[in-house]
Amino acid sequence: EVIRAEMTSEPRGAARGMSQRDLEEEVDELVHLYGLEDDDELGDEFVNENMPRIEVSEYPAYMVAGREPAVEQRDWRLSGEAAEAEDLSFGGWGSESQCQDLREAYRYTHGRASEEYECYVIPEEEDEEEAPDVFCVTCKTPIRASEKVLDEHKEHEVTPLSKALESAKDEIHKNMYRLEKQIIEMENFASHLEEVFITVEENFGRQEQNFESHYNDILETLAQKYEEKIQALVEKKKEKLEALYGQLVSCGENLDTCKELMETVEEICHEEKVDFIKDAVAMADRLRKFLETKTDVEISAQPALEDQTLDFSDVEQLLGSINTIPAPSAPVINPQAPNSATGSSVRVCWSLYSDDTVESYQLSYRPVRDGSPGTDPAESTVTVKETYCSVANLVPNTQYEFRVTAQNRAGLSPASECAVYMTAPSPPVIKSKEVRSCEEAALVCWESGNLNPVDSYTVELIQAETPGASGVTESVVGIPTCESLVQLQPRQSYTIYVRALNVGGPSARSEPATVHTTGSYFRLNEQTCHPWLTISEDGLTAVRSERKTPTRAPPPSSTRFTRCVAVMGNLIPVRGRHYWEVEVDERSDYTVGVAFEDVPKQEDLGANCLSWCMRHTWASPRHKYEFLHNKMTPDIRITVSPKKIGILLDYENSKLSFFNVDISQHLYTFSCQLHQFVHPCFSLEKPGCLKIHNGISVPKHVTFY
Repeated sequence: EVIRAEMTSEPRGAARGMSQRDLEEEVDELVHLYGLEDDDELGDEFVNENMPRIEVSEYPAYMVAGREPAVEQRDWRLSGEAAEAEDLSFGGWGSESQCQDLREAYRYTHGRASEEYECYVIPEEEDEEEAPDVFCVTCKTPIRASEKVLDEHKEHEVTPLSKALESAKDEIHKNMYRLEKQIIEMENFASHLEEVFITVEENFGRQEQNFESHYNDILETLAQKYEEKIQALVEKKKEKLEALYGQLVSCGENLDTCKELMETVEEICHEEKVDFIKDAVAMADRLRKFLETKTDVEISAQPALEDQTLDFSDVEQLLGSINTIPAPSAPVINPQAPNSATGSSVRVCWSLYSDDTVESYQLSYRPVRDGSPGTDPAESTVTVKETYCSVANLVPNTQYEFRVTAQNRAGLSPASECAVYMTAPSPPVIKSKEVRSCEEAALVCWESGNLNPVDSYTVELIQAETPGASGVTESVVGIPTCESLVQLQPRQSYTIYVRALNVGGPSARSEPATVHTTGSYFRLNEQTCHPWLTISEDGLTAVRSERKTPTRAPPPSSTRFTRCVAVMGNLIPVRGRHYWEVEVDERSDYTVGVAFEDVPKQEDLGANCLSWCMRHTWASPRHKYEFLHNKMTPDIRITVSPKKIGILLDYENSKLSFFNVDISQHLYTFSCQLHQFVHPCFSLEKPGCLKIHNGISVPKHVTFY
């Protein structure tokens, strides 16, 4: 707790005699001093009619008279006034929790501490309470393993906190894996939608520009035709009016001539006879000539205008040209995207870099030529309307050449440049019989399942703690070869899958294999087996039959035993301690032990420096046991013949130990120079049977060696 350097000398007994009213008055004074009158919640906490009275026993231990508290550097965030509040809290004016709340409220309202006071920190006494070490599954909360707390949860499901923590971590890891998978699927779907969206936008933009251009051409053509027709009508009107005007003028002149002749004739009729005759003769000639002149009394131009036939053939041609567009240019195929293929399909995408209008695309593909003469793979074609296509029914882990052309009513575009896409590999095949494991690791082997090489492999592990468990517990990625040494947790069961990867993406999962880490596990390798031995189907039993042994020895071999009737187990390539047991027949001649990979196959086990063995020879009624290495054996007597032999291989300490399992007896221990990994080895010099028990935990009596 924080107090000022100058401690108050008021005796603690004052607290005992302080009345409830005095306590309330002091609290009110503190609230007023620190400006907390408006904090209703804090005020309710301090000013309470039911506030218990503080006795001397409630004081901290270090406030007992005669004891000096340890002084440390004071928290810089508290001012001197806050320290005074803390002094008062230990002077008997409030409980420790109440004063703690007061300090927190003061920090909230006053911010940084004043540097006016020199204060020190005295550490609080921590409650000696146990940390939570048990987890209540029912309440989903950690609890302390005390009797009082456990009584409250006695009917609940309770588990150790460490186990609950591991379970929660595993659950989170599984959910993260599922979430990651869902994110990938949603990203792929979003990418697909984005491609469709872009395609629609591009096509709409090109069509809009095309319509606008042709619409403007049509309006311009119609305006030109309007001007031409109006001009022709004006010319026709002028021509008609001029003809009618000329005819009107001629008609008026003739009318004036007629009026003049009538007046002249009337005047002649009133003249004397002699004059009349003379003028009448002349007038008759004039009238005859005038009447002989033809007068046009028909209208030369009709008032109605002829109907104009408008020729819109060129406009119709323009309207038709909206759908008459040029052939598109060649598309461009995009490079292959990661995880865009499966073992039998691949997703191909392409784009256009022009304003071409496209009605459909033709995608052509075929396997990449392998260079062999006379092999020209057939080409397939598929028609789509989008700028992408998922091509199915393909061969796994195979490269394909793709070309695409665009098409509209005007014709076909040139073909795009060739692009090479690759399908994902076929799932690998785990060699279950060659899987080796121990308590902390497993060596997993598999076959590729593909004719062409792949980029890498991934091993996926599912820890089967409970039935129905799912979700990848661990993944080992980037494995270049067809085997992997995987570190595991002891005493667990795992389901293992393998995937192959290339540029197209991962393959499907392989068939599962089960691995148990309860102990070391291996099988007998038939490729090293002497012809006179028979290996069981599970690879854990070697039998030499009673039938007559061929007199002719098998030819020498570098991998198969030819002199010693023996077989080797699979390599144990994991550092640490490995234990297995061999069930033997007391009356058979057998040899068990370990040997290096390059142990001579034309020699007996233990006859060289590359093998360490225990050999049993039976000649009734005597049993002979030898512990052989480089033809040397110690002088050891075994009185109880073992029916089951335990073998402990300790890589770290370079030791090989043998035990009589039935009576938990240590037989012998080799100090070996194990500069590399070894194989278990087994031999039968007479008809008999050796049965191997592995995948078992190391017994307690073995752990001392």
